[in-house]
Amino acid sequence: MPVDFALSAMAKRSDRCPARWRRPFNRWLEGVEAGWAVPLLLACFVGIWTVYLAVAYHGAGLHPDVLETWTYGRHFAWGYPKHPPLMGWVTGAWTSVFPLTDWSLRLMAMTNAALALWFVDLIARRFVSGHKRLIVLLLLMLTPAYQFHAQRFNANAVLLAVWPLATYCFLRAFETRAPLWAIAAGLAASLAMLGKYYSIFLVASFVLSAMIHPSRRAYFTSGSPWISAAAGLLALFPHLHWLATTGGEPVYYAATHVRADFLTALQDAANFLMGLAAAVGVSAATWVMIAGYRMRRLSRDLVASDPNLKLIFHVAIGTIVLPVVTSIFLCTDLPSLWALQGLFLLAVPIVCSTRYRIERFYTVNAALLVAGIAIAAAVIAAPVHALYRNSHGYEEGRSFYHQAADKLTRLWHEEMRTPLSIVGGNDSLGLAVAFYSSDHPHYGGSFAHQYSLALPRQVTPERGWAALCFADQDHCLEWTEQMAARAGSYVRREFSVQSSLFGIPGVRRSLVAFMVAPLREPGGAASSLANDVAPARTRIHRRWNHGVAGPARLDALTGGIGRMSPRRSQL
Repeated sequence: MPVDFALSAMAKRSDRCPARWRRPFNRWLEGVEAGWAVPLLLACFVGIWTVYLAVAYHGAGLHPDVLETWTYGRHFAWGYPKHPPLMGWVTGAWTSVFPLTDWSLRLMAMTNAALALWFVDLIARRFVSGHKRLIVLLLLMLTPAYQFHAQRFNANAVLLAVWPLATYCFLRAFETRAPLWAIAAGLAASLAMLGKYYSIFLVASFVLSAMIHPSRRAYFTSGSPWISAAAGLLALFPHLHWLATTGGEPVYYAATHVRADFLTALQDAANFLMGLAAAVGVSAATWVMIAGYRMRRLSRDLVASDPNLKLIFHVAIGTIVLPVVTSIFLCTDLPSLWALQGLFLLAVPIVCSTRYRIERFYTVNAALLVAGIAIAAAVIAAPVHALYRNSHGYEEGRSFYHQAADKLTRLWHEEMRTPLSIVGGNDSLGLAVAFYSSDHPHYGGSFAHQYSLALPRQVTPERGWAALCFADQDHCLEWTEQMAARAGSYVRREFSVQSSLFGIPGVRRSLVAFMVAPLREPGGAASSLANDVAPARTRIHRRWNHGVAGPARLDALTGGIGRMSPRRSQL
């Protein structure tokens, strides 16, 4: 307690007569209501963390999740395998403007995080003004959600911006009950569902929170909730139609998280809560330092706060309790990273419900903490991470994506003398070749080991295809070799690649490439290309008949075809 009072006295003295080095920060705090302080904060946030990603992952490829979203976004559709289509739409729109480079998609990920914080500020400014708005953003920047979670742009990360947008629109629709805001709320909720079906917990929390609000009668007897529901369903209709006509593959993928073990589901639910507690640990400690002895007023302030602020707090409770209850009841997985996009639902009511003045002293200190962590990450942690990964590699093989794509493209051009159109095999390698190869082949269809994304109609097997597997992935090698053998003749090449960081040699790994030649029409220029490919076909036939894959191996492969998954057996 004496420490709290000492800090409080120091804060008051600092506000009355700030040190010289604090004055630029105080000037920044004064710019919140002028409209430039928050954009400046977000611009610095994007810049420093984009630099961090560039340094930490120098020499390595993008995460497979990011490459997957780009693969989705190559062609517009109302749905894709595994997840709803929003992440593919966002990446497709981004890459239609920005180049296909690592820095471009890293910038996209951090821009998405900054946009999320901007929407959070839209909510906070409805209840507080001045530097309290900045405290909300600074506390969120101390969580891993807006940097490390955001950099893996996928179905989870895309919700960072969508959830606060949906919450803001719902709040405005509840407050005003105006038709336009009701439509906006419905569209934003449907956008969240198109990001990931997990957003059903957000939508359900909206409904439940509205039902216990003092103004529930006025809201539900107005046209606002029904307009929102109609607008949301109308916006979701194309995706629902796609699900009904294509077999609902994303729904089946979501069902793979269902377990039959109740104790495991119970443990997952506990880990979910502990993971969220760990994610907000630094932010919570910072807020305790800011509030000090005033923390005892937290529950009283929340009870006496604006009813619409309590509405947001109830939504926060719903987005935590509903997944836990559902997970235990259905016995499903429940990683805490699925809920990181909802952390703002706690930060906003806790900070904005305070009925006491927060000295600038604390806001400046929080800003210095955020800046210090970001600079230390970019200057110290990022180079150390890059050096470590160069010598130890990644489980998914990101260290070799560039080299593997270049090598396979070179081999294909040497053997087939035509652009590479289709790539398959290991998922992460296939996605990497599609992105990093100069030919940008399409990945998916029947040639992917695990993937099922449909290829464009103009991309057919007659154009030939290639596949990559790591040499130690026996299942991928066996399955891909079966596919290549059924296609007729093929070329198999094994090669090794080594990571490198500023000339420092790193980890090495072996890969196996399978290349199936394009089918050629008789006569014309295409026939001459077929003749060029003939020696390669002869070589592989000789290897097949002279020990590389003998009769016993052929029988094993033929017998193994019946053991493939239903989707593969249709080939």
